[in-house]
Amino acid sequence: MDLDTFYVSVERLLDSRLENKPILLGGTNDRGVVASCSYEARTFGVHSGMSMKVARQLCPDGIVIKGSAGTYSQHSKIVTEIIREEVPLLEKSSIDEFYLDLTGMDKFFGCYKLASHIRHRIIKETRLPISFGMSINKTVSKIATGEAKPNNQINITKGEEKPFLAPLSVKKIPMIGKQTAYLLNRMGVQKIHTIQEMPIELMEKAFGKNGKSIWQKANGIDHSKVIPYHEKKSISTERTFLKDTIDIHRLRNFVTAMIEQLAYELRSNQKVCSCISVKIRYADFQTTSKQKRIPYTAIDHTLIEYGKALFDQLYNRRIRVRLIGIRLSDLAGGGHQIDLFNDDDRIINLYQAMDKLKKRYGANAVRRSVAHDINGLGRGNPFSGESNAVPGHRNA
Repeated sequence: MDLDTFYVSVERLLDSRLENKPILLGGTNDRGVVASCSYEARTFGVHSGMSMKVARQLCPDGIVIKGSAGTYSQHSKIVTEIIREEVPLLEKSSIDEFYLDLTGMDKFFGCYKLASHIRHRIIKETRLPISFGMSINKTVSKIATGEAKPNNQINITKGEEKPFLAPLSVKKIPMIGKQTAYLLNRMGVQKIHTIQEMPIELMEKAFGKNGKSIWQKANGIDHSKVIPYHEKKSISTERTFLKDTIDIHRLRNFVTAMIEQLAYELRSNQKVCSCISVKIRYADFQTTSKQKRIPYTAIDHTLIEYGKALFDQLYNRRIRVRLIGIRLSDLAGGGHQIDLFNDDDRIINLYQAMDKLKKRYGANAVRRSVAHDINGLGRGNPFSGESNAVPGHRNA
């Protein structure tokens, strides 16, 4: 199940004058990025991830709205609770997308009938449009949901997976991005049915282990399970120093390194937070903490600024410090890895590049140089418990 143009739909709930208007939602300056856009704006060639400057050129009559992650999170929670009341197993993959495992429910209600009931209940109670695709696995269901939009539903019965997928573009396969699609097109592969007819060995030779996954998805094969959804309220980390210290410069660097670690974890799980807490334990075991409510974000430099400010307010005793802790709380799901509502395209491109390197080479692949300044200070590495001196790692 996928809420249609979710951010735009929420804005239209708040202001009915936006109905049937081209909406550009995201950063409001020229260097901002489009987080979402209405179907009316898409007819002009606008799409999410595009710079707001280009979007305005393509759609000069578009209405630009900054948006509020907190508001969207609240509406997402309402939809989540409705689904949770109705189904035995739910996976929330993003702020506006859900996988429902209805295995066995056909014995009682009929799976398609139940899914239709849930969809109509959501529309009635929230006034938000939502679509769904039903099939025997997650890949086909996700593709079917895209084909059902806007605000509709589709059922792909068992055995019809390959015929349903065959005429669609290879870009419809979830794991295929621009680069992979380009390479496939150069091979003369534009429709899924071409992959279905290719030997799996050829796909593996061309794309490695991903080639096998692409071939399986193209043939409607997906054995991944629906993962039970549990809302995580906070993430935190703390470090006890090998030796109590009074070196403020190194303590502040330690705060930076710990927040950098947690912010990457947030983005990896497509989360943002709206509260940051800092804890200090002195050598005499007296412990103090302080927290601050902040706008929803998962960006290093924003969180580091707040974290350092809290540390400076807390550290008011000229006594050695034994432990520092950082906690990010009031988490909300987000369909975007970073804050598309407040940051410009330069910052977004930077964090996307950094996160891509970290995902491929490990969380320490790219980090701020101050992380090296805390060698020997804490009990283990603030990132993973490994030595800080890791060959081949980059500093930023």
